[in-house]
Amino acid sequence: MLADVLPRLGRWAMGYLYRLGHGAFFFVELLKNTPAALRRFYLVVAQIHAIGNYSVLIIAASGLAVGFVLGLQGYYTLSRYGAAESLGLLVALSLVRELGPVVTALLFAGRAGTSLTAEIGLMKAGEQLAAMEMMAIDPKQRVLAPRLLGGIIAMPLLAAMFSAVGIFGGYVVGVLLIGVDPGQFWSQMQSGVDVWDDVGNGMIKSFVFGVTCTFVALYEGFEAEATPEGVAHATTRTVVISSLAVLLLDFVLTAVMFSTPR
Repeated sequence: MLADVLPRLGRWAMGYLYRLGHGAFFFVELLKNTPAALRRFYLVVAQIHAIGNYSVLIIAASGLAVGFVLGLQGYYTLSRYGAAESLGLLVALSLVRELGPVVTALLFAGRAGTSLTAEIGLMKAGEQLAAMEMMAIDPKQRVLAPRLLGGIIAMPLLAAMFSAVGIFGGYVVGVLLIGVDPGQFWSQMQSGVDVWDDVGNGMIKSFVFGVTCTFVALYEGFEAEATPEGVAHATTRTVVISSLAVLLLDFVLTAVMFSTPR
């Protein structure tokens, strides 16, 4: 039994290391093609619209719902200790530090990431990428690089929108429904949230998540098998890998950014 397990474990480890190495080379090639994509910025703008604009509705609705829940749960918790006036600070820090970047990235992976993977996978299955290569057009420069830049630019904007809408949702529940003093709500938030340490670090997180989710989606689509089943499996891998990568990177970035107290 052990003689069968060890070879399988070795093959799995070798295959996993091969995919990591191949993915690293693939990422470097995409970075080399980004200057050419910037020279055709209209392609990047089209991808920002396709990736970001079509995700606004789900981001805004989710941010509002998360803000409602934070306002309600935060008030119940803080009122036990007579600190209900700090509700605005709690809502803002929770959103700009953690929930805004992380939940936006997870929603981005489920909505835009799967769309990118399916689009690239279907282009490969329809031999459109091969046709580009036959015409001496690099698919990574013409197709993948603009989408990578579009996802990187769209993610921080979507995360900022998520946080802003979530803060508004917390205001609606805490101030308009429960009756927390609006002056205390905003003043505590203004004095406790630092632009660079809190908002800036949250934007850095969303930028890293944007790079990760977009790259995983493009890589899985480009490497998918040129069959309907292959494209379906690639979209599933995109969601799983992107979600796990976001959660792992969130822990690492949080440990690095917020480990030293101010």
